Amino acid sequence: MAGILLVEDDPAVRAGLELALTRQGHTVTSYASGEEALDHIRERRPEIVILDVMLPGIDGVEVCRRIRKIDQLPVVLLTALGDDLDIVVGLEAGADDYVVKPVQPRVLDARIRAILRRVESASPDRLIFGDLVVDRGALKVSRAGREIHLTPTELRLLLELVRHPGQVLNRRYLLRAVWDHDHVADSRLVDACVQRIRAKIEPVPAEPVYIHTVRGFGYRFSPP
Repeated sequence: MAGILLVEDDPAVRAGLELALTRQGHTVTSYASGEEALDHIRERRPEIVILDVMLPGIDGVEVCRRIRKIDQLPVVLLTALGDDLDIVVGLEAGADDYVVKPVQPRVLDARIRAILRRVESASPDRLIFGDLVVDRGALKVSRAGREIHLTPTELRLLLELVRHPGQVLNRRYLLRAVWDHDHVADSRLVDACVQRIRAKIEPVPAEPVYIHTVRGFGYRFSPP
């Protein structure tokens, strides 16, 4: 069960989700604004943040960006149906997943549990690819001796890619392996996450040497 920080400005939606998640066994702290949520994170770190995109004052995307500057804790966005631009921008800001409103509590709970499994899973070995080191036991990644901070989802995706060096993994496979679902429309989760990983591990993100795109198929981890 998770310690959840819920950020939703609609009182009815907030109360409904808080009740449903509490019934699932989670501990929920809720706020109506991003400012309050950021103050809470600085004082008491939750295990996961459920974040509405449309908030008064600081919107959800900006809250996500600010969280990423101080912490790598998991973030799930709540987005309105059809707001594809908000979804893409939110994923690029560092969100791990998203759920479209009206939110089905069982779907949200499944996404939360999937993320928690990503945090807990590990394989006890250390892989070295040139100056990139992936320690699956300690769940740490470093390049040229400097630790790289990845979110749990970014780490899980990188671990999945390095498990199959030289092999092309399609987006649907990666969705199942990392996000525990394989809706074709959610392939942008994979693309956005790969983009964020490249920005952190690649010497020149625009010219990747570790994670290569295979057009029409997916991605291949091929270290130099």
